[in-house]
Amino acid sequence: MLKPSGLLACGESDLVADRVSERREKMKYAVGKRTIELLLGDITQQNTDAIVNAANTRLSTGSGVDGAIHKHGGPKILEDTRSRYPMGCQTGDAVVSDSGDLPCRILIHAVGPIWHKGTSHEAEVLERAYLRCLEIATEHECDSIAFPAISCASFAFPLDQAADIAFTTIKTWAEKHDRPETIRFVLFTESVYEAFAKSAEQIFAKSTSAQT
Repeated sequence: MLKPSGLLACGESDLVADRVSERREKMKYAVGKRTIELLLGDITQQNTDAIVNAANTRLSTGSGVDGAIHKHGGPKILEDTRSRYPMGCQTGDAVVSDSGDLPCRILIHAVGPIWHKGTSHEAEVLERAYLRCLEIATEHECDSIAFPAISCASFAFPLDQAADIAFTTIKTWAEKHDRPETIRFVLFTESVYEAFAKSAEQIFAKSTSAQT
């Protein structure tokens, strides 16, 4: 039975992360030689090879994670996406851009689905968005990647369903691929963290072992 080494949520909001970051520890799970992490913090400060932005189809500056990414990453990000992707990015897809002033090597913009009560194949589309991020990270030889909770803020995807989709997709990928070695979820409120932590325990406890 997999036992988590602690609790930590994932961060899209700087202010919330600052308030609660000291109250939780990082949670880790092992899938083969791959490590899945959950933590509460500021995704813009993650020193991973890749950071994933929860983007919109226009790849323009939005709110939540997207707003924080552009605020901390600076104008180079928007300049690059406008130059390389003038038509934006389709829902369920992802593209790579200059990381600007962020500490990561590459920035991946993933467009998750807006929740329409499950009537528009949202689950399949969200899965594709996660998979595309992992494919891009592998193509760029990234050993580590930081994800937000895609589609869980203004796109209103139910937290429990979004978490199950994210971790099922990640688990299947990690069982078949060598990269990324570290897959980190950086969440922004305790409610988001709790939903993702519950899902992670249910999904990873069946076949993996805990790490400290």
